[in-house]
Amino acid sequence: MKPRVRFAPSPTGEPHLGFARTALYNFLFAKSRGGKFLLRIEDTDRERSKKDYQEKMLSALRWLGIVWDEEVVYQSKRSAIYSKHIQLLLETGKAYRCFASKDELQKVRKETNSYLYDGMWRNKSDEEVKEQLKKDTAFTVRLKTPRSGRSYFEDIIYGDIKVLNDEIDDFIIVRSDGSPVYNLTNVIDDNHMKISHVIRGEDHLSNTIKQLFIYKALNLKVPQFAHLPMILGEDRKRLSKRHGAKGLSSYRDEGYQPEAIINYLAYLGWNPGTNEEIMDLPKLVSKFDLSRVQKKSAIFDLKKLNWISSQHLVAQANKEIFNSVRILHPNWGVTRSDNYCLKVIKLLKPRSDTILQLVDLSDYFFSDPKEFSDKDIKVVWGRDTLQIMSDLLKILEHAKEKEENYFEKEIGLYTKQKEMSFGLVIKPLRLAICGNTSGPSIYDIIKLIGIETSANRLKYAIEALRYDYV
Repeated sequence: MKPRVRFAPSPTGEPHLGFARTALYNFLFAKSRGGKFLLRIEDTDRERSKKDYQEKMLSALRWLGIVWDEEVVYQSKRSAIYSKHIQLLLETGKAYRCFASKDELQKVRKETNSYLYDGMWRNKSDEEVKEQLKKDTAFTVRLKTPRSGRSYFEDIIYGDIKVLNDEIDDFIIVRSDGSPVYNLTNVIDDNHMKISHVIRGEDHLSNTIKQLFIYKALNLKVPQFAHLPMILGEDRKRLSKRHGAKGLSSYRDEGYQPEAIINYLAYLGWNPGTNEEIMDLPKLVSKFDLSRVQKKSAIFDLKKLNWISSQHLVAQANKEIFNSVRILHPNWGVTRSDNYCLKVIKLLKPRSDTILQLVDLSDYFFSDPKEFSDKDIKVVWGRDTLQIMSDLLKILEHAKEKEENYFEKEIGLYTKQKEMSFGLVIKPLRLAICGNTSGPSIYDIIKLIGIETSANRLKYAIEALRYDYV
């Protein structure tokens, strides 16, 4: 049977890494078996659900390439379906109205020293219920749960999960305002959407037994369950902003490519059983197997994310990177030709983790450096540096009339004749031309920006540093 899975987020906050990984695992599982990936927006929380969050969720999934196969299902449009099932549960005696007030419930909790509901309205007569309805007394609807024995289910990842039934009270399935709770709508919708596998975070494990009671009460087919390990920070605490776990839009704005995010998230709790670490979405689909999802919580590692991102950037076509740069920074490189910009990208992408970092590193390809940090100057400046820079300027000016690699050859001869280390010559040259002390080959940079521009930058640096650092 080809699986049907769903991703069912609530639009109550920014889509984050956990959001994306759950969607991804559902998508990979469905596609690896030729199945369907569906999307449901659980927007029944009227106070916390926001249209803006909903739009951001849809945008994030599209950006990541996680595309759903059928129309999006919105719970807010399904109230009539929920009402029908609620009425059925009441008519068959599988659920009942509870008219207990908050004060009454609080009193029982104090007396019993337990938050479990004691079932005070479980076996009330029809007359007692009708009397409260006539008074228009507020009520919730609770499911009748078994009082003895135990319940269990087999989780694809965690194995057998067993719970004593007396540890679960007659829980609420409809709030006093008439709105159905998560556990009820979840079951009804999964059944209506013919979901075969429910793949979600392990924080939902406690809900699953309750949902099984609802499946049984409504006589519905139960799907298979797979609960995913949590994502933790390096301090082994639940992932939060302090670990660098921002909303997905932040990663996009910082220049992370969706292919890198997908690749990294896939490995947060799963591995293919090989040493492969860099995969695109089609490759992940071909390799994915739920049986290889770990029970152990996954640890978010920003360094690993950056490394994977850098590998995808190196492998990506320069033109694709250029297009992505222009999306984030429409004015990047507009003063130069597209061909020039592509050459800049070719030089910088092996040294960049993200598109934004590439952009930040590229300033000296488009403008002359006018300031130099004291820290860099102290690193490169020595007793003979001013003379070295003056000698390099002469070589550069002479190189205008020579062959392409003349400057590089002359530098080699110069360092040999002067018996100087290569770094003693190249580092101040790089500082003058780039404004910093690291980057791609200085010869490739000079070749791209041109001999004349390079000579002018060297002249400026000599004059700017002549008096303060002699």
